[in-house]
Amino acid sequence: MSTHSPSILIVGAGAVGALFGSALARQGAQVSVVCRSDYEQVKRDGYRIRSSLLGDHVFRPNAVLRDVTENTSPPDYLILAVKILPGIDRAALIRPAVGPRTVIVLIENGIDIEEEIAQAFPQNELLSSVAFVGVGRTGPGEVHHQSLGSMVLGRYPSGITPAAQQLAALFEAGKIGCKLHERIVTVRWQKAVWNASFNPISIMGGVLDTTMMLRTPQDQAFIRRAMQEVCDIAAAAGHPLPAQVIDQLIASTLGMPAYKTSMAQDFESGRPLEIEAILGNAVRVGRKHEVAMPVLETVYALAKMIEGGKGAAAK
Repeated sequence: MSTHSPSILIVGAGAVGALFGSALARQGAQVSVVCRSDYEQVKRDGYRIRSSLLGDHVFRPNAVLRDVTENTSPPDYLILAVKILPGIDRAALIRPAVGPRTVIVLIENGIDIEEEIAQAFPQNELLSSVAFVGVGRTGPGEVHHQSLGSMVLGRYPSGITPAAQQLAALFEAGKIGCKLHERIVTVRWQKAVWNASFNPISIMGGVLDTTMMLRTPQDQAFIRRAMQEVCDIAAAAGHPLPAQVIDQLIASTLGMPAYKTSMAQDFESGRPLEIEAILGNAVRVGRKHEVAMPVLETVYALAKMIEGGKGAAAK
């Protein structure tokens, strides 16, 4: 692996991939991207990024590819930042670019998402990360970074490695706060407390931003019940979370500008929804451990109805 200027391939360079990729590139990393929907725009003009944290700038990747098979040399790091949707074989998607020394990095939402990749590439180091960032696409090749901008990174299933330390140092130097954690799966459950609650609820009755979802004490009480059920599932699965996690997440959300979750943005734009990775997997873990979760079961059922109705309307 390169010591000073690692090669990095980002597969799924949407808003998060573009923002984080730009931070790495500004530290000298050779960052290439695979993007399909924005390919022509990004190939010609790069990504136009608006960010109060990183400053407004243009990110021009080292190479812009339409498909993973166009990659000519295995990268030091392959960052997988695609949405996790039914029917998408992530292992097959990245296989053409993975070399024997490639470190695979997941920057994706959801619970129980690593094992598929770990089994497909048992000889490759796998890093899992949890990102905390409010960012979205506003047009082809246009990215608006609204709030936050940090991540937690660790080896899957546990531990911290030199490869993780090198990548974290690059992110830190690029103003993306990156903490290393020995138990990244526990951190992923902690993020699920927010994600599995706010994301699916945000598509109920249209599109609700974070301010709308926390408008009244009754709204907050409902969100808290959903979050507590995620904490109960995490504890049953062997990942107990700090007692104050719900209070902290509610407080930080109230302190942010009104923000549309990634699922709400996908819903508005007619894109597929990550219901299974974000909520369905958590519910299935809860069922396995016989955890009572009436709110999450209801929200999951309603989210699937909305998804089904959306699909039917599109036909």
